[in-house]
Amino acid sequence: MDYGARAKENFQSGYSCAQAVFLACTEDMGLDTETRARLASSFGGGMGGMRQVCGAVSGMLMALGLHQGYTDPKDKAGKAAQYEVIRALADEFKRENGSIICRELLGLDENCQPKPPEDRTAAYYAKRPCAKLCQTAGEIFERYVAEHPEDGQ
Repeated sequence: MDYGARAKENFQSGYSCAQAVFLACTEDMGLDTETRARLASSFGGGMGGMRQVCGAVSGMLMALGLHQGYTDPKDKAGKAAQYEVIRALADEFKRENGSIICRELLGLDENCQPKPPEDRTAAYYAKRPCAKLCQTAGEIFERYVAEHPEDGQ
């Protein structure tokens, strides 16, 4: 599998953080690449560049939904179980990286304003931990799936 390495490569090839992780973690889940890239496209940069929840985390949790998400709106137990796993994966990401909030991970002020996406240059990659964060999210998801293969679709 090696979701972490694929997520890092996806980010370094120009996908947003959310797309990079979601694409890496959902390759064999029945949706084509274009659809998966579109689904995750709104979550990069902490949700459209607002620097909220890290896109790598969002991509990981979207992949979790495809892996084992509940579908019946009346399934309270399924929803509760899904939320428990979501919190566990988010907590693991936070333990490894210090936060799940994009602006905190980037060392930005809490009042930072959204800006247009930057060009992907060597300087861009040198100043951002995003490729590593994508790798971490992919690795966390891969460990979870390895421990819970019966949940897969």
